[in-house]
Amino acid sequence: VRLAESGGGLVEPGGSLRLSCAASGFAFSSSAMAWLRQAPGKGLEWLSTIYTNGNTAYAASVKGRSIISRDNTNNMLYLQLNSLKTEDTAMYYCQRVGAARGQGTQVTVSS
Repeated sequence: VRLAESGGGLVEPGGSLRLSCAASGFAFSSSAMAWLRQAPGKGLEWLSTIYTNGNTAYAASVKGRSIISRDNTNNMLYLQLNSLKTEDTAMYYCQRVGAARGQGTQVTVSS
């Protein structure tokens, strides 16, 4: 199982980012996938899940300003983050639900 996140970076408050996660080594299209994050000094926070039927769920902290999506043809998972706030600064991880997560991609929101 391999999960490789990308797309993080430095963005100003109010900006947007699209995170990507390349998956391999397992049946991606048959797996529920999730995004999580961990801010400095804080615990791991679940953000969003997309199920195999396309249904989605979001944490209150990102609901309404994020969109999770998947491309089963290319084994890719995405998270569009909009209206970013300084408190969104964290390491972002993708995860096959119930299994290990990737190495993460850093998102820093700062002016």
